[in-house]
Amino acid sequence: MTKISLLLFAIAFSLNLFAQEVNIIPQPGYVKLDNLRKPFTIDANTQIAIQNDSLRNSADFLNDYLQKYLNLKLNITTAVPNQNFISLILDTSASEFDNAYLLNTLDSGISIVGTSKSGVFYGIQTLIQLLPTSKTTSLQIPSVSIIDRPRFDYRGMHLDVSRHFFDVAFVKQYIDYLAQHKMNYFHWHLTDDHGWRIEIKKYPKLTEVGAWRNGSIVGLWPGKGNENIKYQVLQNGVKITPQNAVIKTDGIRYGGYYAQEEIKDVVAYAAKRYITIIPEIEMPAHNMAVLAAYPELGTEPNKKYEVAQTWGMMNKYNNVLQASDTTFKFLENILTEVMDLFPSKYIHIGGDEASKVWWKASPVSQKIMSDNGLKNESELQSYFIHRIEKFVNSKGKTIIGWNEILQGGLAPNAVVMSWQGEKGGIEAAKQGHKAIMTPEDKVYFNHAQFAKEDSLTARKTSPLIDVYNYEPIPAELNAQQAKYIWGGQGCLWSEYITNPAKVQYQLFPRLDALSEILWSPKEKRNYPDFLNRLKTQFKRYDLMGITYSKRYLE
Repeated sequence: MTKISLLLFAIAFSLNLFAQEVNIIPQPGYVKLDNLRKPFTIDANTQIAIQNDSLRNSADFLNDYLQKYLNLKLNITTAVPNQNFISLILDTSASEFDNAYLLNTLDSGISIVGTSKSGVFYGIQTLIQLLPTSKTTSLQIPSVSIIDRPRFDYRGMHLDVSRHFFDVAFVKQYIDYLAQHKMNYFHWHLTDDHGWRIEIKKYPKLTEVGAWRNGSIVGLWPGKGNENIKYQVLQNGVKITPQNAVIKTDGIRYGGYYAQEEIKDVVAYAAKRYITIIPEIEMPAHNMAVLAAYPELGTEPNKKYEVAQTWGMMNKYNNVLQASDTTFKFLENILTEVMDLFPSKYIHIGGDEASKVWWKASPVSQKIMSDNGLKNESELQSYFIHRIEKFVNSKGKTIIGWNEILQGGLAPNAVVMSWQGEKGGIEAAKQGHKAIMTPEDKVYFNHAQFAKEDSLTARKTSPLIDVYNYEPIPAELNAQQAKYIWGGQGCLWSEYITNPAKVQYQLFPRLDALSEILWSPKEKRNYPDFLNRLKTQFKRYDLMGITYSKRYLE
């Protein structure tokens, strides 16, 4: 990279220049449009010139998009054409600008220079957004200079496949959605009360028994605190209240799981898109599927457990694993297989919503507490998480847990994912731990987008404007503490999401807003401008056949 390019990187993020005519999401750090120069036209003779094979992933992604949506396939070459090219170049001399890229439209072609392979890939995602949003014989790219890099190192999105299962083909499609929005972590929620979704060779009953339930709840879960529903939920024409609701299930056997070879395939697919998959194996709660297969691991030795058919967190449905040596050996064996499948440095171990009533009522649990000098069940939870962390650390990995892992004392090296507001993330940052901000009221995309939705969703709302205006670094943290806010994440729980079209509807356009708060400079955020750029993005979604709410166009 030339000294001029390095200078541009140094100054670009102090500027507040952007072109309304170039509608890119997330908003790049620096955009300069030159309307005096003619656009560059991509045609059948255009070649994608890669510096070496390490950039072929990026070239293939662009080519796949062109072929699938614009009926054009380009030749990929390691030669350097004199004209009519899209040139992909890696220059690590500016490595202090991690994952940055410089995109220039020239008279002879398009140049994308990245400070890393992923930086080049992010440049490709921007180039895709400069392409026409309809099939046309003329693919004109405006004359533009773009300098860009991410604000946060962790830009994540979650998918729950336990409540409802999504096949490998759709999971790959989901990963592509994340890639197109410059996200770099996919949090794969693989286990829960409602189904175990990953093959474990040592414990085949986890998928033979735990991957299947005998029905799914019909309608919304009734529960305490639902009196403030902002819209009516009807059951046979009658408004449901927690007092009169009847929990019904459909009685239809439901399930599925991913074989280990399928897991490997998805991991490799994501890696080509510079996305790290973080698997989640829930513990000590959310394990009814485990207990249905291996009841000896529960707190009630003679109970016949079943894979949960209903959502929600009532004590009678939310048993926990016994904190015994037998349980820890079981979990260590599972995590060993999981860590062999996922190269990620991070393993999510859940740790949330563990009802303490089961440990309190269990003589075995009470003896474990006594033997280890634990004063209460919160300390037992901390003991549980500490033991798991010690094992995971011994394998060279780091645990991530929901903010409840703070209860009873945080494990020494753990990363906290703060979902119950920001409090957990703030506490973790003040203790010098990495934190990922994913507050339920802002970035849970299973929530309704509007007060009155046109399909079944969780009762709470997370409107687009609230997502866009969310700031992941809490104001109460000082500059040193703020460094521990690793980034943010959106979550998509699938209680009421049964098919890919509904996933898309819940995801878009809130994923666009999330990508901008995690990628773009904070000072660039401008909601009216974002809505304007979103109009072009919707046209692209129409081209790609993606379902989204048309109400944003009203």
